[in-house]
Amino acid sequence: MQTLRVELGDRSYPIHIGSDLLGNPEWITPHIHGSQVMIVSNETVAPLYLEQAEKAFANYQVEHVILPDGEEYKNLEVWNTIFDALLKARFDRKCTLVALGGGVVGDITGYAAASYQRGVNFIQIPTTLLAQVDSSVGGKTGVNHPLGKNMIGAFHQPRCVIADTNTLNTLDDRQLSAGIAEVVKYGVIRDSEFFQWLEENMVMLMSRDPKALAYAVLRSCENKAEVVAADELETGQRALLNSGHTFGHAIEAGMGYGAWLHGEAVAAGMVMAADLSMRQGWIGEEEIHRLQQLLKQAKLPTVGPADLTPERYLNIMAVDKKAEAGQIRLVLQQAIGRAIITDQFSAEKRQETLQRCR
Repeated sequence: MQTLRVELGDRSYPIHIGSDLLGNPEWITPHIHGSQVMIVSNETVAPLYLEQAEKAFANYQVEHVILPDGEEYKNLEVWNTIFDALLKARFDRKCTLVALGGGVVGDITGYAAASYQRGVNFIQIPTTLLAQVDSSVGGKTGVNHPLGKNMIGAFHQPRCVIADTNTLNTLDDRQLSAGIAEVVKYGVIRDSEFFQWLEENMVMLMSRDPKALAYAVLRSCENKAEVVAADELETGQRALLNSGHTFGHAIEAGMGYGAWLHGEAVAAGMVMAADLSMRQGWIGEEEIHRLQQLLKQAKLPTVGPADLTPERYLNIMAVDKKAEAGQIRLVLQQAIGRAIITDQFSAEKRQETLQRCR
């Protein structure tokens, strides 16, 4: 097992990465300050891991709530069912919520923890690659709105993150690929050496080699922890973690939540951002080719949906969280491993990208 720390002063917390961590109280109980634990999972993950996870909480009052599975259920209506369970069980302000599942479960549970009785503790136990390398770390929580993804939420840091890589064994191939998109993102925005490692080891990752997966999770979390520690509330460099996300969120919202997995949309979005960067004269065709080949090796899309028009993209992107004073801001590339967030790009070239990458 390896442990990283997200350094945020008195709100710092550990990320434990390794195998056979699920159900071990040693890593979890130091972070529980009351006597009540509510485990939030979904109908896919709960049959696989709920019983094992509960073993870590043998000395606590444990309840659970099982949510439907899918991005389309990351909404206020489903979020409210967590409060129903908490109130019916008379959970107090010292209770701890535990998110057992992927990114949707983590986001919705974290937002419930941020809101219940004006804030209670929560713990992340991510069971997908995407959640282990990205969404479980950093304290972004929330739900979707029909007009935009993650538009309702709060920053609320977990007390700890338990990334048991054994849970990746039950991940289907499509979900594994979706998680790899977020792994590639770190290489694209700030870690060119890691990008090269991914080019050399993608076959190992796709074959689920345990050592390769563990390294990818560790290196990704190292990158995420450094960025979050420097810019917790996304007033500066943390926005770079949204590489591919402005285009990607538009794909998710435009096609209907759940039609495209988040990682699939981000993969196409990263290529779109790279295409616009090339049109701006900031990178060359070689960089785009490297990114496309890497994503193709991971069985990820490199273009957006053909039936999503440029006009529809722009309408959705206009309500993106990174937009300021009506101006769409994008994470664009200056090189593999170096990115910027900017609104200084040609609207005409953006239109060319939206036409070409579909």
